[in-house]
Amino acid sequence: MNPSTELSTVVIVGSGVAGASAAQTLRSEGFRGRVVLIGDEATPPYRRPTVSKDLLSGATAAEKTALKPDSFWKEQNIELITGATAVELDARRQVLTLSSGETLHFSALLLATGGRARRLDGVSGVDVFTLRSMADADSLRESIRRTGSLLVIGGGLIGCEVAATARSLDADVTVLERDPSLLSRIVPPDVSTMIAALHSENDVNVCTNVTLASLDVGDDGSAVATAADGRTWSAGTVLVSVGTVPEVSLAVAAGLRVHNGITVDGLFRTSAAGVFAAGDAANVPGARGDERYRSEHWNGAQAQGIAAAHSILGKPTPFTDVPWGWSTQYGHTVQFAGETRADVDYVVRGSIADRDFTAVAVREDTPVGAIAVGRPKDLRTVRTMIARGGTVDRVALADESVALADVLAGEREGLATPAR
Repeated sequence: MNPSTELSTVVIVGSGVAGASAAQTLRSEGFRGRVVLIGDEATPPYRRPTVSKDLLSGATAAEKTALKPDSFWKEQNIELITGATAVELDARRQVLTLSSGETLHFSALLLATGGRARRLDGVSGVDVFTLRSMADADSLRESIRRTGSLLVIGGGLIGCEVAATARSLDADVTVLERDPSLLSRIVPPDVSTMIAALHSENDVNVCTNVTLASLDVGDDGSAVATAADGRTWSAGTVLVSVGTVPEVSLAVAAGLRVHNGITVDGLFRTSAAGVFAAGDAANVPGARGDERYRSEHWNGAQAQGIAAAHSILGKPTPFTDVPWGWSTQYGHTVQFAGETRADVDYVVRGSIADRDFTAVAVREDTPVGAIAVGRPKDLRTVRTMIARGGTVDRVALADESVALADVLAGEREGLATPAR
């Protein structure tokens, strides 16, 4: 697609980092046509990871989380529409209808609709929350400060981050996790044990193997959670943190191909001509093309938005980005990259017990992911290797006398072999 002759209007649904990055890239790459960026929140684009960290604690003011100054969007001639929802997409006619009734005709459309917090049936109430937006963070913070206690249902990344943040607000905190350990689906047992120890040291009551049977209101107005085995817990505030669901309703209604997100090819094209998708809502091919995934990390969404914009402009580049993210808890930053399922083999450099390590996930001697605490350079090196697809010697990988860059880049003979 030649942007100077065929592309006149690009509409972007979703003003998170994927959509905002796409809009910025269109302009930085010289596109002079109309760019419309639509967000369902009342605020301009902001750094969403702060909602479970500094924004929730109140340490960072809302205006400090903005991706760009408000003036940026006008200066770049990007039409930013806030507080609006796209309700209908006619991909064939290239028409998008908003909740206000306004219709937008487009040459290309990017669906960067993100995700929504998964809810539990029958679990609701005045002080029962999910966390996805700035408004959610404001409401949750007010409730925690008012009640002084928090029950977190779900021991995943967001649940653990919120537990740590709530402790900084001096709240009594309990975390209920269905699985045998925290983050059990994405980290090996030793790392899960380390994270649980962090929370216990900071006076969080961590309870695992909990099958929630009911959540009721006690006589004093607090929430009472009851497990299937009869255990009970109570708190003034409840956070339901049991994952996210890709927001695909617009795509489904429009007849686009959807499977665990909006299905796209390596150029972020959907099954409808002229319609692209990126970010949390998109199901994309892996870096080596051997599997598909849906990233829920901020950095991955940013990279996808940029790549999608290049494709829209007819300037596609191979997308080899390895998704990565981070979680900050009690002053420790845990970084993740690539595939970090608990059921793959890990080779550990450093000491998990000392909270100074890099655990490299390997499959058939090929690095596929990594978890690092206190070692950001290691993570960058492993991401490069994952994208390249080489194999490693596991003994050398575990040996800290051998520089990780040497092991993974194959600079030392016999330690790494590029994939053929």
